[in-house]
Amino acid sequence: MTAMTRTACLRLALGASLTVAAGAALAHPGHDAATVGASLWAGLAHPFTGADHLLAMAAVGAWSALVARSAADTLRLPLAFVGLMLAGAALGLAGMALPAVEPMIAASLLVLGLLLALRARLPAWAGTLLVGGFAVFHGYAHGAELPASAGALPAVLAYVGGFAAATMALHLLGIGAGTLLRRRAGWLARAAGAGVALYGAGLLVA
Repeated sequence: MTAMTRTACLRLALGASLTVAAGAALAHPGHDAATVGASLWAGLAHPFTGADHLLAMAAVGAWSALVARSAADTLRLPLAFVGLMLAGAALGLAGMALPAVEPMIAASLLVLGLLLALRARLPAWAGTLLVGGFAVFHGYAHGAELPASAGALPAVLAYVGGFAAATMALHLLGIGAGTLLRRRAGWLARAAGAGVALYGAGLLVA
C-alpha cells in the first residue's frame, strides 16, 4: 500500500469517526422517501439519508471482511442482509405491523459495532441469522416509510431495487474498508466498530 493510499484511508476513517460523533445525539435521522415518492433515485438515495441504515450496512461489510475465511465467505453476510431486507420491505409496503422497529435498528448498530470492534467470529449459521434478523427491521423501515400514495407498482419496484442496490454498494464499501484496515490498521477497524456501537447505544437511550 502506498503512502498516498494509507493517507486516504486514514482520512476516510477520521471522517467516519467525526460523522458518528456529530450524529450520536440524534434519535433517528430523517428519511425523505415519504416526501419524494417512489422512484429509482429515491431508492438509491434512501440508505444514505439516515446514519442508522448507512452505518449498519457498512458495518456488516467491514465485519465480513475482517472475519471471513475466503473471498466467497466475505459476501455471505451482505447477501443475507440484502435478501432478508427485501423480505422486511415487503412487510412494510404491505402495511403489516412489526413491533419495536426503531429499537431493533438501534440494537443492530450496537451489536454489529461490538462484533466489528471485537472482530468476533461466530458460526456461519449464527452470523447469518443475526445479520438477517436485523436486516428484516431495516427493510421494514424502508418499506413502511414509503406512503401508499407514493406511486404505481413499477415506481415502487424501482424504489425497492434502488435501495437494494445502494445497500449492496454500502456493503462493498465496508468490505473494501475492512480489507484495507485488516492489513494495515486493525486498530482503526476496532475504533470504527466502537463508534458504531456507541451510536446505537445513543439511539437506544434517546
